[in-house]
Amino acid sequence: MKDEKKTPRVILDSNALFVPLQFKIDIFKELDTMLDRNFEPIIISPVKNEITKFAETGSPKMRKNASYAVKLAEKCTLIEVDEEQGSADDAIVKAAHDLHAAVFTNDAKLRKRLRNINVPVIYVRQKSRLEIDGRL
Repeated sequence: MKDEKKTPRVILDSNALFVPLQFKIDIFKELDTMLDRNFEPIIISPVKNEITKFAETGSPKMRKNASYAVKLAEKCTLIEVDEEQGSADDAIVKAAHDLHAAVFTNDAKLRKRLRNINVPVIYVRQKSRLEIDGRL
């Protein structure tokens, strides 16, 4: 049996997908550098549905940005989750726990919820780089 570390999984919140436009950060390259190994980017269905809705019905600027976010989401593994669980944040918390995954979000309330259950959280620091709170 190999004593190989499992590929870490990172669940991306919808706001993480807007980081490249907002802060000019290549999130996949930065995650790769920060984690220093291959990782599996994950997007859960409520998040995909949220950005898809923005891409279709938001203001012209929001539609443009959300369309870009949808393209980024295509680089991620899509995991269908039960949408009856309440908010997208609730679904992210549950998925992070079930999948033993870190979460990339800039949402302060969600970050606090995740840290309270010992889920590693990745976020943008000083508008210029990614930081991780917790261990992967």
